[in-house]
Amino acid sequence: MLRIITQQAEVRAELQRICDRTHDEQVAHKEATVREVLQTVKRQGDRALIHYTEEFDQQTLKPEDLRVSGSELDAAYQQVSKELLSAIQLACRRIEAFHRQRVPKSWVHFDEDGVVLGKRYTPVDSAGLYVPGGRAAYPSTVLMNAIPAKVAGVKRCVIVTPPGMGKTMNPAVLVAAQEAGVEEIYRVGGAQAIAALAYGTETLPKVDVITGPGNIYVTLAKKLVYGTVGIDSLAGPSEVLVIADDKANPVYVAADLLAQAEHDPMAAAILLTTDAALAKKVQAEVERQLVNHPRRTLTEKAIAHYGLIVVVDSLATAAQLSNEFAPEHLELEVADPWALLEQIRHAGAIFLGSSTPEAVGDYLAGPNHTLPTSGAARYASALGVETFLKHSSVVQYTPEALQKVAGAIDTLATTEGLPSHADSVRLRKQDLDTGNWQIDTGEEES
Repeated sequence: MLRIITQQAEVRAELQRICDRTHDEQVAHKEATVREVLQTVKRQGDRALIHYTEEFDQQTLKPEDLRVSGSELDAAYQQVSKELLSAIQLACRRIEAFHRQRVPKSWVHFDEDGVVLGKRYTPVDSAGLYVPGGRAAYPSTVLMNAIPAKVAGVKRCVIVTPPGMGKTMNPAVLVAAQEAGVEEIYRVGGAQAIAALAYGTETLPKVDVITGPGNIYVTLAKKLVYGTVGIDSLAGPSEVLVIADDKANPVYVAADLLAQAEHDPMAAAILLTTDAALAKKVQAEVERQLVNHPRRTLTEKAIAHYGLIVVVDSLATAAQLSNEFAPEHLELEVADPWALLEQIRHAGAIFLGSSTPEAVGDYLAGPNHTLPTSGAARYASALGVETFLKHSSVVQYTPEALQKVAGAIDTLATTEGLPSHADSVRLRKQDLDTGNWQIDTGEEES
């Protein structure tokens, strides 16, 4: 049963316990396993991918099975309903429209001394997109990873995802990938897939950036390969925090809590409310909606361990507690959500009002659903176009501009004990002062 806490002394300890739920004593053991997988794939390539796919996914592959074939991609369209295809296409349009608004622009600035300064944005050459499998298929995750990469201008996008029984691939995932413009797809998952993306194998060339959520083994693998490649974030189990007042509908609130809890036994679902009566109604409604729930066992486990209702004295207190928890998803089911929004500083995505369940963000509102978890919203943001871009500084000085600052650069370089830094400026200034300055055009005298 979803617990109700009214004693404020317990609240912060419970919220911290939930936030720290991925930091268990098993992580060190799992990290050792992941290190072994990474090194084996790095050494053995395809052979290791096939071995680990058989060991962890119980699927026997040959090297030629790793990449999904064109005929499989074509056949996927025949295996999805018109309604699903239409929904995927609508989501594509809305997600692309949102992310096109986020593309940063390169710029240059010319100042009066003839100095040119700027910033130039360019996409990475290749990106690896991890799409989880196992408990469910996630075409929405395909769209949320692939579309920002394509909008950013990434030339080569690769999807890796675990195979199902009989080496089959979920047709909705394959269709979503193609609608998003990705046709290079591999049937491999887990830490071994991250290793392949980071180091490359005979069949799967390495990439520059890896994005997408996964289980603890995938997350640890991303952590360990960071530096060899870029990553988006270390996403943990999903979480939602709902702030509700006495005007909130307990049926809606309960459904929103369960919508997060049904993801994973370690998912967190928290309600902060100013109304004790609402707290009891939501508690009862959660139990009612769990009856005959298709994912009841794992959802009940999440609710029992990481579900919580807290009765607070004010919405200001709720906002303070929410900022300390820094939730992945925050729902403001209150009479005036825009007023409360002013008090919110840390959240991955914020959903305002009773007509905005978190599910609209999961699928097609447009903003990305790959978000910081476990308190990371204090310093991190959603996956987006920026994840697949890097920026270079652009600097140009005229001889006159260099002459004006040469003394300051000389002083700073000398202070730091870097004589050649100082010389690189001093020598130019000497030539400028004596009139010996000349620009080498690269042409030899005849």
